[in-house]
Amino acid sequence: MTTGDLPPGQRLAQGWPVSHYGPVPKFRPERWNLQVFGATASGEKYSWTFDEVAALPRVTIVTDMHCASGPSTTGHEFDGVPAATLLELAPPAPGVTHVMAWAEYGYSANLRLGDFTSERTLLAMHHNGEPLTVEHGFPLRLVVPHLYGYKGPKWLRAIEYMTADRRGFWEERGYHNIADPWKEQRHSYQEDAPWPVVG
Repeated sequence: MTTGDLPPGQRLAQGWPVSHYGPVPKFRPERWNLQVFGATASGEKYSWTFDEVAALPRVTIVTDMHCASGPSTTGHEFDGVPAATLLELAPPAPGVTHVMAWAEYGYSANLRLGDFTSERTLLAMHHNGEPLTVEHGFPLRLVVPHLYGYKGPKWLRAIEYMTADRRGFWEERGYHNIADPWKEQRHSYQEDAPWPVVG
């Protein structure tokens, strides 16, 4: 959903800037899989090949994207598998409260379960009608439209179900644990700060 409004502190960027930590991985389809592990209801690990992920039912969303460093881009059309579909295919144990999204090279981002299961959270494979470019996360990236971009890793490889929160890569390095752009939750030092009373 695009509103035409930007969250506070954001500025409109031209195009779709490339931003990531570390090198761009090489896609090897014969070695690639998507896994779900951790506190699954069955206690087992689940795994799908690229072709199996591509065959899952897909939806399309249109959304804006916001980087915690300030740039925002608008009108992105993503096509992919709803994140909630993974919970149907690989049910979590009753006590699961959070997930860790794991990407290539050990990159990670933690999410509350409710953020992951939002109807607009997507395991995206296409952007604006074309397969994702490698620089933007091909073959699979997590898109969490209502949070800052660092909560949606490129080159997604696994989802870990967790019964307690644990910080991911950027969260361990001073970024906010929740990352709501409309509340400007950019940095971890803000987590204990009281919100001003308006009225």
